[in-house]
Amino acid sequence: MNIEPIGIVHTPFTEREGMPRSTSQAAGVKGRVEVFAEYRAGLKDLDTFSHVVLLWHIDRSTGYALEVVPPKQTQTRGVFASRAPNRPNPIGLSIVKLDRIADGVLYVDGVDMLDGTPLLDIKPYIPASDSIPDARPGWLERRHATGKPAT
Repeated sequence: MNIEPIGIVHTPFTEREGMPRSTSQAAGVKGRVEVFAEYRAGLKDLDTFSHVVLLWHIDRSTGYALEVVPPKQTQTRGVFASRAPNRPNPIGLSIVKLDRIADGVLYVDGVDMLDGTPLLDIKPYIPASDSIPDARPGWLERRHATGKPAT
């Protein structure tokens, strides 16, 4: 498997402390996604979408555990039932609002990654394909229903 970055993400965050844990907590946090010159032709028509999906390398992740205790939780969960950054394949996924594209740079809102993060791919967010209204939130169901942490 050979995966090379296609760009780099610039954000206000230089360390995990104080960084949003998801794009839903990052509204209003602006960032720039610099696409390397050799990939910029692939941006054609991307500016017609309001949101994009960014796939990125969690490059400052160190090691992993198959069972984790998510933030604000007390019960151990499987790493694949969590959004923990320390994973066997440290790949992040963020859905961000696309403000504009200029000279191979995407100006986005809702960044939840560290400055200098390697960008692996960009996909358009397509509501009809990417939104599943009746999806279940799994073990987070109590939190979504009551606003209180799941135990």
